[in-house]
Amino acid sequence: MDSRGFVTPDHIRSAFSAAMSAMYRTEVPAYGTLMDLVASVNDETLRSDPELRQRLEAMDSLDRISEERHGAIRLGTPAELSMMRRVFAVMGMVPVGYYDLSPAGVPVHSTAFRPVGAEALSRNPFRVFTSLLRIDLIDDETLRAEAERILSERRIFTGGALALTEKAERQAGLHEDDADRFVAEILETFRWHDQACVSLDMYNSLHQAHRLIADVVSFRGPHINHLTPRTLDIDAVQVGMPAHGIAPKAIVEGPPPRLCPILLRQTSFKALDEVVSFNAGDGAWVAGSHTARFGEIEQRGIALTPKGRALYDSLLEATRAIIRPAADGSNAADYAQTLSRTFEAFPDTWEGIRAANLGYFRYSLTERGRHTGSVMADDFEHLVAEGFFRFDPIVYEDFLPVSAAGIFQSNLGDGATQEFVASPNQKRFESDLGVGVLNEFEHYAAIEQASIETCRQALGGLRAAE
Repeated sequence: MDSRGFVTPDHIRSAFSAAMSAMYRTEVPAYGTLMDLVASVNDETLRSDPELRQRLEAMDSLDRISEERHGAIRLGTPAELSMMRRVFAVMGMVPVGYYDLSPAGVPVHSTAFRPVGAEALSRNPFRVFTSLLRIDLIDDETLRAEAERILSERRIFTGGALALTEKAERQAGLHEDDADRFVAEILETFRWHDQACVSLDMYNSLHQAHRLIADVVSFRGPHINHLTPRTLDIDAVQVGMPAHGIAPKAIVEGPPPRLCPILLRQTSFKALDEVVSFNAGDGAWVAGSHTARFGEIEQRGIALTPKGRALYDSLLEATRAIIRPAADGSNAADYAQTLSRTFEAFPDTWEGIRAANLGYFRYSLTERGRHTGSVMADDFEHLVAEGFFRFDPIVYEDFLPVSAAGIFQSNLGDGATQEFVASPNQKRFESDLGVGVLNEFEHYAAIEQASIETCRQALGGLRAAE
């Protein structure tokens, strides 16, 4: 608690993340099975790789691995997005990055709400990838108008959630009792509802336009569609899922397996086909089904600089110019081999990545640096080369639009792929959001530079004390 008796945003975020995980484990039992598999793989990876354990311990990130989650939701209106931003702000989460998924056939644009400070991330790095439906991409004018009408009439937040958010904003915090009620009220927004708010005919029309449109418009809330634990060996989890009764998607999205992981790799188990009742009018309901919710796994690597990201994007594009992964997995092995060969052009040592300015690193004094003696060199690179400073990769905390779209598509069904004109509109998204999004490259660069300055100051202080 702070000096005023308010609980911290980190505390609220941790409580919400735990409550969300417990709820989703109950709603989707396969998620619990997945969690157990990931924990087992992580334990085995740490036992077999002492150097990885040492690096994670040095970065104060070992304890957070088992608690790390991200979720994803899809919103229908600008008002929902704006209010969700206020809700996440109470939990110490801000919007980072802008993602346009329309080029990949998914009619949304998105941001990621997450904590950004090192201390907040170490306490709980919960993230929510939050998408807003691009209703303007529905070609059928009549259907578009009807979808807008349906969305305008729903209220995804409880009265208690609205009141407690306003209270938190007004007094700049919440006491423990209010924080507990806030978590319980907000959880209702993410809960699954097995009764749709549309007729079966309307659902089918929305579904024909795009399965994701049907998922957003047909229900009275943006049910959490997946939760994602972090693994240290995603390939082991991918191979292990069938033995645990879980059907994985065909390929792992993102870069290939590497000695030095970069950016983000993701996979998932296929979405559940769940029984849903549709409104038939006059209090009657008709049975049907809906496919949306699934379990995802991620493995995170180093955050890349603009130069590194450009290289990554070009290599991924080059791979897909040769072979694109088939939805049914029929060419999964060929795709994986091609991807690995193409990415041989990307350095696979931390030294090589740093020397080529492809990734961001956090610098700290080594034991030698803390006992500098008469060393007076001021050239930073010389001091790194001589072992006075160590460098550790800064973990990529964000997302990849192609990978996100690949996960979405694999869980919307083989027939869900549709063509949309690429139409990024960050200005419109930020207007709907109510604030600008944080630029991820500038953020990682600032973290790296701050660590360099801290090293310089520490070294200067040691010299002054001699």
